[in-house]
Amino acid sequence: MKIGILTSGGDCPGLNAVIRGVVIKGDKLFEDEFIGYKDGWRGVIENDWMTLPRRRVRGIGRIGGTILGTSRSNPFKDGEDGAEIVRRHMDENDIDAIIAIGGDGTLYTANRLFEAGIPVVGVPKTVDNDLDATDYTFGFNTAVEVATEALDRLRMTGDSHHRCMVAEVMGRSVGWIALHSGMAAGAHVICIPEFPLSIDEICTYVKRAWDRGRAPLVVVAEGFIPRDAPENFMTYELDEFGRPRFGGIAETLAPVIEKQLGIESRATVLGHIQRGGEPTGYDRVLSTRLGTAAIDLVHNNGFGRMVSLRGTDIVDVPLTDAIDSVKSVPQDRWDEASVLFG
Repeated sequence: MKIGILTSGGDCPGLNAVIRGVVIKGDKLFEDEFIGYKDGWRGVIENDWMTLPRRRVRGIGRIGGTILGTSRSNPFKDGEDGAEIVRRHMDENDIDAIIAIGGDGTLYTANRLFEAGIPVVGVPKTVDNDLDATDYTFGFNTAVEVATEALDRLRMTGDSHHRCMVAEVMGRSVGWIALHSGMAAGAHVICIPEFPLSIDEICTYVKRAWDRGRAPLVVVAEGFIPRDAPENFMTYELDEFGRPRFGGIAETLAPVIEKQLGIESRATVLGHIQRGGEPTGYDRVLSTRLGTAAIDLVHNNGFGRMVSLRGTDIVDVPLTDAIDSVKSVPQDRWDEASVLFG
């Protein structure tokens, strides 16, 4: 078979390991031929690709980012007939199937293409860990490790200057990175979208830590808005899929805390540093397993499905399972963390 591979949406550590797993197993067991579409769906739309022989994926499993590039292009933007564009370019290059590696936007597009008759399988990717139908996504573990190290550093400088440090981490509309890194770093309060605290509640936890002689650390997920926030407390632009581009809540929240409590407060936005760098060992292994399972899915005609982690097993599920709902932090995980606040 001749198979196209693409990485779409936000980059994250582990993408190259997926590509490597797909190509090596496909070459060794099935004698498949591979091309890599450049910059996600943009490469499919514009017929822009490169060959992916086995020698090109040597040693890339330990490297962050993606050798194929990525973008947030959408084949169906502005009413375009994305399926017809994709089908035409696949026919021109004798492509038998596409393996789409990405998050909810990528997998939503993959499912639309499958419904239009395009042979496509998915590999779930996101640092945010917000995809349903898989226990964890690769990239999440690395993002948590990066965030935890940064939070540890912020605690040190906060202690030196007797400041409240407000750190914003990624996560889009869920709080998984904030929850895990905040717990790991011993944050005095964690703010996540699923269980929005009020400004008074946040300040109460900050004051309790301050009164004990601590420099308070507040970890806030980028999609968080206080429960009692006034209208237009945060405003966001939209991406090509109509989703908000989050960011900036820490810089809005820190001055509110300082004004209400009189405690000097500084904001730090970790931003894209959480996406970069080498993947952890956990993410390298998970990515590789998902990649080798994806090539099996192609050869078993499992189109319209994606590989998934369930416990410690790699399984496959319908693409619709990943795009119908967001995987949010549940009540029991919130209760575990919130008992430690203050």
